[in-house]
Amino acid sequence: MDTTDRGLSLLKKGQKGFFHAVFSRVGIMIVLLVLQVLFLFMAFFRFAQFLPHVLGSAAVFTVFMVLYLLNSRLDPTAKITWLVVIMLLPVFGALLFWYTQSDIGHRAVHARLQELIDETKERLAQDPEVMEALEAANPDEVSLARYVRRSGCFPVYEDTKVTYFPLGEDKFGQMLTQLRSAKRYIFMEYFIVEEGLMWGKILEILAEKVREGVEVRVMYDGTCEFSTLPHNYPEKLKKLGIQCKMFSPVTPFLSTHYNYRDHRKILVIDGRTAFTGGVNLADEYINQRERFGHWKDTAIMLEGGAAQSFALMFLQMWNITERTPEFDKYLDAAADDAVGKAGGSAAAEAADGKAGEPAATGFVLPYGDCPLDSDKLGERVYMDILNRSRSYVHIMSPYLILDGEMETALKFAAEKGIDVKLILPGIPDKPMPYALAKSHYRSLLASGVKIYEYTPGFVHAKVFVSDDCRAVVGTINLDYRSLYHHFECAAYMYRTECISDIEKDFQETLVKCRQVTPETVRNEKWTVKLTGFVMKAVAPLL
Repeated sequence: MDTTDRGLSLLKKGQKGFFHAVFSRVGIMIVLLVLQVLFLFMAFFRFAQFLPHVLGSAAVFTVFMVLYLLNSRLDPTAKITWLVVIMLLPVFGALLFWYTQSDIGHRAVHARLQELIDETKERLAQDPEVMEALEAANPDEVSLARYVRRSGCFPVYEDTKVTYFPLGEDKFGQMLTQLRSAKRYIFMEYFIVEEGLMWGKILEILAEKVREGVEVRVMYDGTCEFSTLPHNYPEKLKKLGIQCKMFSPVTPFLSTHYNYRDHRKILVIDGRTAFTGGVNLADEYINQRERFGHWKDTAIMLEGGAAQSFALMFLQMWNITERTPEFDKYLDAAADDAVGKAGGSAAAEAADGKAGEPAATGFVLPYGDCPLDSDKLGERVYMDILNRSRSYVHIMSPYLILDGEMETALKFAAEKGIDVKLILPGIPDKPMPYALAKSHYRSLLASGVKIYEYTPGFVHAKVFVSDDCRAVVGTINLDYRSLYHHFECAAYMYRTECISDIEKDFQETLVKCRQVTPETVRNEKWTVKLTGFVMKAVAPLL
């Protein structure tokens, strides 16, 4: 058995990391609660003579934090939540709010990421001919493209063929084929990586590609180290010749890193092919392991210039910890392969990768959402679709934990006569988000939003499709975590050929769903109603 085979054997036998009960947000809350109890105990029993001054200082601090909160840029729903927390636990709540706003754990990350974005914001130039073509097709699309570009280097592409996968197993098969074709490099960035059939087959190809001289980089979120992978997994992959990093490893207690996770799912091959969507690298995503019934997920494959944007997103995250980042080497690779310049309208042969295939149609706009800036890019794109729709907006999402703005946008679209349909899980993966989703049902139904639950199991897809002409597929859920606290990515599509496939999949999924009605809402279990009723007060913190 050679070194690589022994390495693969070791990886397959690797044990999952030890789950630490006290981490980050939970640890912070426990520590601050204990500190509050100790503070009050000392104030009453040891420093009784100074009690008026101590309580006065605490009151002044709490009032100051409330005023700061009211004048902050937080959305109104989050403000209400923090006011409730501070009202119920004045000292603890004010300290917790101060700590999260100080963002101690992410100041350096924020500064470094902003530096990388500034360095690369013009790296992928927007082809003016593509923008002219988009404006001729629909001026409103140009306005959205300009807004998205102000958040980063996100050109619009006209040279990219998009393939839609209605299930994780569909993506997996094509993913293996594309990985085997890699000649230069493979970039993989995923929220979850777990040992099993899916990751095992991928890993075998990655190891083979390393032997062929292909550069392979893998990055996954740090929460995997106490849920799916051992702490030293990056070192194990390095023994196979694979460069590997954890994004924001979880550290005990005082760390705001836990609040901001890398929820992206990106695979880039040679700068010419890219994948994104909801599918992580674990067996339940391809229905090889059943957890919550049938797992309904979706993904897309992009062949052409738009893959460059996903390569740039990956490199920006990878280089947060690198002193001498390289961009040109990888972002120019596609041009060398005649895929076409960034944002350009290359020949159909280059975009499709094969002669004789149909030319790419429509426009593709990949984008990433960063929780460290002030732009709520993921939410704004969704709201733009709702606001500009004329006939329908059809949505699939695993979670429905809405702020006031998003709920209003959904209701307003329905009240205008737009056919707004939501497909949500019929079998939940987590009880609290499931209960919180149901807390929105009554209000949405009253405005005409139609809600359906997928009876065979769990919906993990993140899909918006509207009017047979625009769609988004990516990693962005309809919940606070995705919209405000996670690094996310997606592709906005206008008049691409695959949009009809997305709508067809929605309709085929719809027939497997049960419709939610006012009667089913009334008949919901009282425990679910109570959980949603109580947890809604702290929904932005979950």
